[in-house]
Amino acid sequence: MRNYTAIIIAALSLSTAPYICAGDLVHYTGTTLSDPHRHDGGLSPAVGVHNIQTMRANRRHDLYTPNSTGWTYNHQPMLAWWNGRFYMHYLSNPADEHVGGGRTMIQSSADGYSWTAPQILFPVCKVPDGFRKSEDGEPAKDLEAVMHQRMGFFVSASGRLLATGNYGIAMHPKDDPNDGNGMGRVAREILPDGSFGPIYFIYLNHGFKNSETPFPYYTKSPDKGFRKACEELIANPLMRMQWVEEADRNDPLIPLKKPYKAFCWYTLPDGRKAGLWKHALTSVSDDGGETWAEPVQRAGGFVNSNAKIWGQRLSDGSYATVYNPSEFRWPLAISLSSDGLEYKTLSLVHGEVPAMRYAGQYKSFGPQYARGIQEGNGTPPDSALWVTYSVGKEDMWVARIPVPVRLATTAHPDENFAGVPAIASLTEWNIYSPVLAPVSLEDAAGKRWLTLRDSDPFDFAKAERMIPATRELTAEFDFMAGQQKGGELQVEFVDSRGTPCSRLWITPQGEMLSKGGARYGTVLPEIEAGKSYHIRVELSLANRNTTVYVDGKKRSTRMLFAPVHEVSRIVFRTGARQDYPNPDTPADRTEDMPGADRRDPEALFRISGLKTASADADAGSAILRYAGFAHHAEYFNSMEDENIVQAIPNSQSSEWMERNSPLFAWPDADMELLYYYRWWTLR
Repeated sequence: MRNYTAIIIAALSLSTAPYICAGDLVHYTGTTLSDPHRHDGGLSPAVGVHNIQTMRANRRHDLYTPNSTGWTYNHQPMLAWWNGRFYMHYLSNPADEHVGGGRTMIQSSADGYSWTAPQILFPVCKVPDGFRKSEDGEPAKDLEAVMHQRMGFFVSASGRLLATGNYGIAMHPKDDPNDGNGMGRVAREILPDGSFGPIYFIYLNHGFKNSETPFPYYTKSPDKGFRKACEELIANPLMRMQWVEEADRNDPLIPLKKPYKAFCWYTLPDGRKAGLWKHALTSVSDDGGETWAEPVQRAGGFVNSNAKIWGQRLSDGSYATVYNPSEFRWPLAISLSSDGLEYKTLSLVHGEVPAMRYAGQYKSFGPQYARGIQEGNGTPPDSALWVTYSVGKEDMWVARIPVPVRLATTAHPDENFAGVPAIASLTEWNIYSPVLAPVSLEDAAGKRWLTLRDSDPFDFAKAERMIPATRELTAEFDFMAGQQKGGELQVEFVDSRGTPCSRLWITPQGEMLSKGGARYGTVLPEIEAGKSYHIRVELSLANRNTTVYVDGKKRSTRMLFAPVHEVSRIVFRTGARQDYPNPDTPADRTEDMPGADRRDPEALFRISGLKTASADADAGSAILRYAGFAHHAEYFNSMEDENIVQAIPNSQSSEWMERNSPLFAWPDADMELLYYYRWWTLR
């Protein structure tokens, strides 16, 4: 027995990686789950998120530069803030993933809303003829490398910004370019004026260490400061850990030599590093990333598809993870933590899944592969959480999430936008702004307008205002269309899960209609271009109807078309909500969509003077209203049959709780549920 003990002790002593229990790793203890049958997952948004499209692919009529070769596969963006600008680079292939002819493109922006046209950062690189991945493998002939990188930027101690990329090799379309048999990793300095320095290899895979390469090794650079910045990068284990897929297998440079993908990390309050990989794998490091606790485990409670997960310490000291909380790559959501380990909430960041316009190998619907700004790579002056991601592996986006991250709003709006300089200041509004359907603030007819334009046949502009949960709502706003016919605007009143109960529709034919059930009633038979209308909507969940007034005159009363517990959002959108794709949609698209390169005539709609008010019994409450919590009583009533009827029966429990229970809101959904359950049982 002593011999066995000695063997076990000896084996343990050989391991340098500590063991850690699951409770000390990143995990999710909340109860909110995402529904993949809905593009938004049925999640309530974080307040004030702005989704901005930075680049929209178009094969025939390129928006930026002459383009005859395609370049409709665009994916895997990386982000940094440096020298007063955002820098974002991404992969770009003619059509397919893991097919040669790849390059890396870069965009920059001073404010995160207006982005430069993409430039080539790392060009297409030819693989030497005759190259083989193995002795008996097929030789390369007229083959171009595949760009694929898990690391984007590095800011040195001296303040130099390096951009990095990796040239992998796929001998055929189904080959793996990340098998450790590529060319190597390149680096290039971004200079203070936004121009680029020369390209150098900073790492060479084994097949090219003694070969002629298209770019020199970094030690050949005449710039001593650049060489020092490269060596600083190489010396950092947290940087090298990001190379694991693309580096030589079992290279001593890599701290954890396991096939885990898409590493990111952040610093915990005690100085340890928390690591995250694809599939929500997680570990911690006590020594700055030199070693990691093993076995690496799935983050308990996290639901994550085969896509990246991003984790970051926020400017207020809290933590966030941003990822796809389903087995599909929609929606994109945020989960919050106070200590970087226990995550308790789940809220929406990007809930739209537009059409995937172009066919291509391994393309996926939805917002995916989110990346924020890695520690050390800059902090934007607004202290917000900025993340970048691709949609459909076609278009590039960024999202600005205000910090502190808020999950609800406490006051009804009374806004006319006067004096508001730009949409970046609209931190109570959630904005969805594609390149061809931008949302902006503009002056017209003597006032400031929230303006939605749309010439995108496959997407729309959207502006969404969260309000306190309300059952008896009055909403009014001014409206103007830039055209009498063409384009459409839908105004929806939705609950916390995004379910609409009432809709106004300005149709492409120039009518204003109000939806009731399966039919629409006429509010105005014809609108006039350039005319300002004052719209007033009175919505009652008790009476289940909506009454619409235009310029003070009653025009329509319609029944609600869906039951909801409360109204907590007003949505202005230049198109119908989409329900394709869905969980049963085939993963691969083999043909471009009809008219994929098309651009529609631009439609324009303006909104101003939004004001809402509640006529609920607790409308005078400064912050919380019972309508936002009534669903708890309904849930408790449905748990089991009412075998014994108490003095206050289940049918009256909600009214009793509204009169007697103090309102309580908490980010931990389980704690909030328990609180109201105690009151429900007290009656």
